[in-house]
Amino acid sequence: MKSFKVALAQFSPHIGDIETNVQKMIEQANQAKKQDANIIVFPELATIGYPAEDLLLRPSVNKRTAQAFEQLQAVKDIVMVFGFVNATEDGQRYNAAAVMKDGQILGIYNKQNLPNYSVFDEKRYFNEGHQHLVFEYLGHKFGVLICEDVWSLNTVQQLAQLNVESVLVLNASPYEVGKPQHRIATLQELAKQINIHVLYTNQVGGQDDLIFDGSSFVINNTGEVALRAESYKEQLYFVDYEVENKAYKTVETAPALDTMAEIYQALVMATRDYVERSGFPGVILGLSGGIDSALTLAIAVDAIGADKVQAVMMPYTYTSQISVEDAAEQAKRMGVTFGIAEIHPIVNSFMQTLYPFFGNSPADATEENLQARARGTLLMGLSNKFGNLVLSTGNKSELAVGYCTLYGDMVGGFAVLKDVYKTIVFELAKYRNSLSEVAVIPERVITRPPSAELRPDQKDQDSLPAYDVLDAILYAYIEEDQSQEHIINKGFDKEVVEKVIKLVDRNEYKRRQGAIGPRITSCAFSRERRYPIVNGWKAGN
Repeated sequence: MKSFKVALAQFSPHIGDIETNVQKMIEQANQAKKQDANIIVFPELATIGYPAEDLLLRPSVNKRTAQAFEQLQAVKDIVMVFGFVNATEDGQRYNAAAVMKDGQILGIYNKQNLPNYSVFDEKRYFNEGHQHLVFEYLGHKFGVLICEDVWSLNTVQQLAQLNVESVLVLNASPYEVGKPQHRIATLQELAKQINIHVLYTNQVGGQDDLIFDGSSFVINNTGEVALRAESYKEQLYFVDYEVENKAYKTVETAPALDTMAEIYQALVMATRDYVERSGFPGVILGLSGGIDSALTLAIAVDAIGADKVQAVMMPYTYTSQISVEDAAEQAKRMGVTFGIAEIHPIVNSFMQTLYPFFGNSPADATEENLQARARGTLLMGLSNKFGNLVLSTGNKSELAVGYCTLYGDMVGGFAVLKDVYKTIVFELAKYRNSLSEVAVIPERVITRPPSAELRPDQKDQDSLPAYDVLDAILYAYIEEDQSQEHIINKGFDKEVVEKVIKLVDRNEYKRRQGAIGPRITSCAFSRERRYPIVNGWKAGN
């Protein structure tokens, strides 16, 4: 044989829907056969999806997995390598891969290196494997690894010592900014160092707060990238191995996305999958005329279509005419259903009801929060009536310091910008406008100073440092886990740093009650940054 062909199934499983996942796998295997593929490689835990979390503990998992194998055995004339839950008779459970041909299992591999950090919690569910899986097919020696295994130099070296020529790596590797490029760069060096070909197949799709970008690839033992799949796209990708050259033939590869394109597409896919797989007919959001809700609206339309998006402008006394005009203009440009709901009667009613309690107390944030909560109540009422999911529109900078209102602008089922700092919000808005001949976000939404418009002439910078300064401090404290003292020593004003960190620490209780949102950083609120709400830790250290 002069060559053979491998298909990488960049696959988007529906968590827990084993029957539907397996049917899609069969369809993709048959499609790969029509393209003369000899082997098809699916991602980690492809049959049940990743992360299935406590669904893995359900008593019927074993039965459903057995049924999946029965269905997959119908596929003939192609080798399938796929991830599944391997539960043994002695009560052990493994994150496993099967190699199957013509209904026969050629081998099973149990993942050896179980990640238990960041968003990973595999030791809660799985036992560690201790054996390699090596098989010979078409005169070529293959090894199988699962995700974390390939980052263990010792594990890959052991395969090389067994004369493995190509390692098939099944992955469910979540996205964060820059990670697609990091994976390729790291494994290029590994491939050269160990003299082994790497075929890396990654899951794609949004799952709750996690984003799986796909970005699958093939790297030759020289470090050359033979194939790079598109990010955020469910598709089969093919690569030919040329026996004479002992290498995979380079095919046209997808260019690496720049950072803003990468983030924007990630947020779009995450929103689409969350809404559609949760069964919502559409979404609704408060469109304030500000940049956060404007960007959220653009993402929602790109995710599920304008016909499924409703925007509501809810003005009050302090809402500027510019905001009303810009909200209406963006809704028109994007073709969404748009309405205006005045909240004066609601807020005035609140104030009248509360007057016996408030008396003549001076106005403060309480009155501002009542405006936000009136808006939140309206959005939830519309959601209940028509079934659309409320998208909350706050960003990570605001959430970090508590510049948001519980049961007000924080209401909703999905927070699209939850892990996006304000400075990145501006860049994403400019990026989205660059994709259209006519800017979908009015220019002055981007250029005018941000304001919550909850009191006269209010600006965000009345309460917070400039966003470039705020985000730099937040990044150092949250993403890099630097101490207050260390951040001050970097040249930031001492009082500003102390204020910001104090705000971050005391608003943990708010973040715990907020909606989930797509993760794009290495330290997203919820799965990764988990601090006790009540604690006596002093921020200076």
